Amino acid sequence: MSWFKRQEYKIENEGEKTVRTEGLWIKCDSCDQVIFKADLEANLHVCPKCGHHFRISARTRIDLLLEPGYEIVDTELKSTDPLKFSDLKSYKSRLKKAQKDTGLNDAILNAVGKLGDHEIVLSVMEYAFIGGSMGAVVGETIARAVDRAYESRKPLIIVAASGGARMMEGIVSLMQLAKISAALGRLDDEKIPFISILTDPTTGGVTASFAMLGDLNIAEPNALIGFAGPRVIEQTIRQKLPEGFQRSEFLLEHGFLDAVVNRKEMKSYLSRALDFMKQPSQDKVAG
Repeated sequence: MSWFKRQEYKIENEGEKTVRTEGLWIKCDSCDQVIFKADLEANLHVCPKCGHHFRISARTRIDLLLEPGYEIVDTELKSTDPLKFSDLKSYKSRLKKAQKDTGLNDAILNAVGKLGDHEIVLSVMEYAFIGGSMGAVVGETIARAVDRAYESRKPLIIVAASGGARMMEGIVSLMQLAKISAALGRLDDEKIPFISILTDPTTGGVTASFAMLGDLNIAEPNALIGFAGPRVIEQTIRQKLPEGFQRSEFLLEHGFLDAVVNRKEMKSYLSRALDFMKQPSQDKVAG
């Protein structure tokens, strides 16, 4: 015999009485702190308790770095599927979903505008678009940013956020590494500044090419930066890796980075760096 009987109550107009809180709170992956979304946005998507830097979109990154009135450029390119690639899903379906989810044609945005007092060319990768992987469109768009900086003699800043080359495009993807690196060589010959910002994560072919070729290579705190992932390396060398291996602070300590900069200080840091790098030839062009 049951001592208690569950009684079900039907609430009339339940939808009208429900207070919706979904999406208003975010849990920090690092310290498990539950943060009000509006407070997190006001804090530049950095956890106020532990300082964990959340991943942010390319558009948000541009808004944080450039003054209002900047111009988005080089948006007309779209990836094709020359290899008719398919694994669990077809490449075409992955592209369509990524384009719908992000509102972008591919994993990159170029912009021209002012960072403080400096006219710059900015290229920002979008990790939410197939892991920020670099295919033909990403490579060509970054190359166009380099060319734009070369022709206008404006400093170039590239913000990397990528899992590496896009395997669905095969050798065409790998070609972009050499293409961008060669273009950056022309920039270096003309003494036009290039600053590389590495965010979480920056791995694979992106790290092996342009992300490490800056006149100044800086990263956000605790960003994962490397070529192969830590698990792959451990399985290959059959050794336990040091704590913090491939994180920004580890790379700074071992000479692979010039600085690790908090997101709140990034814009002012870049402005000071550009002041230092400013070339007399730029003044002549501006005059």
